[in-house]
Amino acid sequence: MRKRIVVTGLGCVSPLGNDVPTTWNGIVNGKSGIDRITKFDAAAFRSQMAGEVRGFDPTPVIPEPEQKKMDLFIHYALVATAEALKDAGLTIDDELSYDAGVSVGIGLGGLTTIEKYHEVYMERGPRRITPFFIPMVISNMASGQISMYFNCRNYNTSTTSACASSNHSIGDAARIIERGDAKVMIVGGSEATVTPLGIGGFAAMHALSTRNDNPQAASRPYDRDRDGFVLGEGSGILIIEDYEFAKARGAHIYCELAGYGFSSDAHHMTSPSTEGPSRAMKLTLKDGECNPDELDYINTHGTSTPAGDINELKAIKLALGEDNAKKVSISSSKSMTGHLLGAAGGLEAIVAVKALENGIIPPTINIENLDPECDLDVTPNTARERPVRVAMSNSFGFGGTNATLVFKAV
Repeated sequence: MRKRIVVTGLGCVSPLGNDVPTTWNGIVNGKSGIDRITKFDAAAFRSQMAGEVRGFDPTPVIPEPEQKKMDLFIHYALVATAEALKDAGLTIDDELSYDAGVSVGIGLGGLTTIEKYHEVYMERGPRRITPFFIPMVISNMASGQISMYFNCRNYNTSTTSACASSNHSIGDAARIIERGDAKVMIVGGSEATVTPLGIGGFAAMHALSTRNDNPQAASRPYDRDRDGFVLGEGSGILIIEDYEFAKARGAHIYCELAGYGFSSDAHHMTSPSTEGPSRAMKLTLKDGECNPDELDYINTHGTSTPAGDINELKAIKLALGEDNAKKVSISSSKSMTGHLLGAAGGLEAIVAVKALENGIIPPTINIENLDPECDLDVTPNTARERPVRVAMSNSFGFGGTNATLVFKAV
């Protein structure tokens, strides 16, 4: 019999706030965390805005001497993990450490550090490159540092699959618990790519919004006038556990992580496919033993790109059937946070869990003129109360990689 897996802890650092309560409050109230870039002078860039993390201080979790040995994406991951473990009421002692693992998705890794030390090298030569450079930039060091800081001696890995990284990390970790190889997994994603190369690279692809005169209205999934996504940063971390273990220790259980599905488009580097995402959603529902008519809410990938948004809505119709698709509530929290790339799925899984816990459908903000091709309930501009028993979270990445999760009320 397959082991049940439950969510017991949530932690995040986001453009809306540096913890889950602040972030969720911002989402429910339709607040935008997007503004003009302050991390560097973006005047020469086509896109000059981002969902930046603000007022962030890792010192309560990471001693100051250690901070300079880590890139910012690692800082975000450690702080979010500390919150998630506290929320779960879980201390990983030496006995539990052998049954506790880490799986954190990262899209690009230590871009801040790469840019910084390239400049150091060009100006001052190779001897001025810090000996911590490699451990600062490699993607798996978010998981590695989490395992060291919080005493996790089990599975320890990082998935890098573009914008699907977090969902792959969460789903793959669930399989570890299902096999009986771990009791607890720290899962999610982290990203810190609001940098000149990060913004410049996506802008060069014409992927980013150029609504620089009104940044808070720039991320507008499903709006007729959307013109690209807005880059965000941060971390979303969840604690998932074997249900019997969580129950025995008296943990507060948010919900069950019931289904995980994945697929590959095998189609194009960046152009979306309808078949691949719809297949991932179907597989997720099958894995979670859910009928399409049981689904109450979908936190969509919904990036605010002209092609991607409508493509996903078509995929939802294929996966659920037209009638069921029109009954489900959907929304894109990226309208408020921007696109956190490898961390997107971690933060959005938290949003799906909180929607299920509170019976609130988060809004998609900035819909002024609904795209005529959008004929599903995208929860425009204002949150709505609705009982949520089953929630899905979609993540699709460059390279045609798709990963979807389903959460169920316990």
